[in-house]
Amino acid sequence: MKKSSSKSKECTLNAEDGHVRMFLRGRPVTMHIPDQRRESYSLDQKVALPDHKLKLQWVYGYRGRDCRSNLYLLPTGEIVYFNASVVVLYNTEEQQQRHYLGHNDDVKCLSVHPDMVTIATGQVAGNSKDGKLLAPHIRVWDSVSLNTLHVIGTGVFDRAVTCVSFSKSNGGAFLCAVDDANDHILSVWNWQKEKQLADVKCSNDSVLAAVFHPMDTNLIVTCGKSHINFWMLEGNTLTKRQGLFEKHEKPKYVLCVAFAENGDAITGDSSGNIYIWAKGGNRISQVVSGAHEGGIFSVCVLKDGTMVSGGGKDRKVVLWDHNYRKQAEMEVSDLLGPVRALAEGKPGELFVGTTKNAIVRAAFPDTLTPIVQGHTDELWGLDVHPSMEQFVTCSQDRQVHLWDSNTHQPLWTKTIEDPGRSAGFHPSGTVVAVGTMTGRWLVLDTDTRDLVSVHTDGNEIISNVKYSPDGNFLAVASHDNFVYIYAVTENGRKYSRVGKCTGHSSFVTHLDWSTDSRYLVTNSGDYEILFWEASTGKHVTNMDTLRNLEWATSTCTLSFNTFGIWPDGADGTDINAVCRSHDGSLLASADDFGKVHLFSFPCSQPRAPSHEYSGHSSHVTNAAFLHDDSHLISTGGKDTSILQWVVA
Repeated sequence: MKKSSSKSKECTLNAEDGHVRMFLRGRPVTMHIPDQRRESYSLDQKVALPDHKLKLQWVYGYRGRDCRSNLYLLPTGEIVYFNASVVVLYNTEEQQQRHYLGHNDDVKCLSVHPDMVTIATGQVAGNSKDGKLLAPHIRVWDSVSLNTLHVIGTGVFDRAVTCVSFSKSNGGAFLCAVDDANDHILSVWNWQKEKQLADVKCSNDSVLAAVFHPMDTNLIVTCGKSHINFWMLEGNTLTKRQGLFEKHEKPKYVLCVAFAENGDAITGDSSGNIYIWAKGGNRISQVVSGAHEGGIFSVCVLKDGTMVSGGGKDRKVVLWDHNYRKQAEMEVSDLLGPVRALAEGKPGELFVGTTKNAIVRAAFPDTLTPIVQGHTDELWGLDVHPSMEQFVTCSQDRQVHLWDSNTHQPLWTKTIEDPGRSAGFHPSGTVVAVGTMTGRWLVLDTDTRDLVSVHTDGNEIISNVKYSPDGNFLAVASHDNFVYIYAVTENGRKYSRVGKCTGHSSFVTHLDWSTDSRYLVTNSGDYEILFWEASTGKHVTNMDTLRNLEWATSTCTLSFNTFGIWPDGADGTDINAVCRSHDGSLLASADDFGKVHLFSFPCSQPRAPSHEYSGHSSHVTNAAFLHDDSHLISTGGKDTSILQWVVA
């Protein structure tokens, strides 16, 4: 028994027939060696690491859909926020980003120290490659040098750290945190000594904020589902006083808390009311009822003592004077979404984070300029423009974005009827095909974003849409086990079905065209490699023809030129995508452990060496080199992020 399991990891070479066989989950996968490499090929050849490396240049998007108070302006002129496992420092004037890359999974919360340099960020429990849990923890780091100063709470927190906050009045010596345990434990730390001072069960229900009072070192305010609590820290115990709503409406959720200049606490709640809690007490002293229609997700007291509140349902940003009288309001567009976080910018300027993962620069009375945009749901679809520094993404949020990789802004956004899954440019660059989760696929004009054509093949996920190099065919790969082939005329404006590739016994995952546009190769969910004649969709089995074909792209994770990407003991679902550079020297892979790998191409030695890069949190779903190989774009699935790497 032992013998066969070790055997299952080994690759075997059959020199006579000219093929290599590897095993995935015990299944044999056979790959045929091109004639010109048959003589010299050996499984033991050592492969060099690639000469090039990747450096993270840009993070698209922001995590607003399920995180709060995670947007601040630093004295450097950078705004700080996070997406996936990266904390982004973005200088909006100079259009530059820096990145803190200390975390190994999703960042969930952020606090800036009163010194305006030190930052604390908390993360979720992650998963390492070997299935071990990576403990949730807080990292305290320097925003100038990006050096990690302290790692706090490893082995103490449960599931995730959801709130973190520095104390204000004692020089910021303390840090409080709430984790995602059933009891939502509130803990207080001396962060410089990495020592826990106190902890207490905070609430069975969700806790949405925990902050130190700006004037009282020992007072912490927490709020969340139907509660606001005032905690006193005495020695190593925390005692609670509940906020009393008395004759006032008790909200379902107290969503946010801030502090007025005089020390009063200000809360915004799910009923759209702002309550003022007099300093030192636990009673309401003033009410602004119906401040917003629907929930108030953020309240921000400005340097001049006035206040701004941000609404969910009504998407309004409202300015209030010192006496809580409304001065002005503006409304964020529906495309950018409800307000999630507010931060004061330069005088007269605000930054608004939204639940649709955008950040908007705002100024009253009505200036609202989006500076960060992103997807809000599972993201798989990616392709690069054949000749320009542009790429397209589509996600299950039904948005298709055409991005400019220099300005990092969308050139346009199109809302489609179905959740998106795959995308492919026509070689002319004038149209782009988009495959959806429902079997429908559509073609958009890249200049006008107009709908050129709509078709439906089956009712399953369209995992891949790819034009032939000559632009005369389109292959549409589906989770129904078929690949549908269309003849394309009028430069991508007219489509007629000419074939259907039938023969896979599982869903089709990847496909590549031969450079002469005559053949297709496909991979499937049960690790088959099949070849097809494009003009008819006929299954081709003659290896003498096929082994020497040149492929226009290398996106199949199972092929002779790419099989070296598979690590020891890999499950066939561990790698989601692979992509060759246009000059044929590099191969990038996207895996289920949040990593992007860079290999030399061809990658046809078992377990080839690679450079490994972190930034995404959960599975990385896709990767593609820009047309000139200057950059690599990668997409994250659940983290919905797009990362742009410089190839150096």
